Amino acid sequence: MRKALLIGLGWVSVALAAIGVVLPLLPTTPFLLLSAFCFARSSERFHAYLYHHRVFGAYLRNYESGQMSTRHKVRTLSIMWIGILVSAALINKPIVWVVFIIIASCVTVHLWRLRPAETQEPARNK
Repeated sequence: MRKALLIGLGWVSVALAAIGVVLPLLPTTPFLLLSAFCFARSSERFHAYLYHHRVFGAYLRNYESGQMSTRHKVRTLSIMWIGILVSAALINKPIVWVVFIIIASCVTVHLWRLRPAETQEPARNK
């Protein structure tokens, strides 16, 4: 029963992550991390599928290792800022502008602090 619930929750969160790719206010990362968590505890096959997925796999592996390519940073931040500004303009409330700008600024700082993926050194065996 627990395994089935975790698999179901994993697939729901994958679907929400996919929707979050195109909807700026729905976060992709937390849903992908939840999916990875659920699949790691319920289905080795689904967990491997997610980590080797054409779109989400590299995203998860890079996030897990604390890195992101500069190209992906620029693309992610551009899409996020456009979405935030359009959403704030549509809502047109000063408090929304303040909250959205604070959130977007924090995400921007977090992403720019990640190591560039191109310069990661290979892991050494100890």
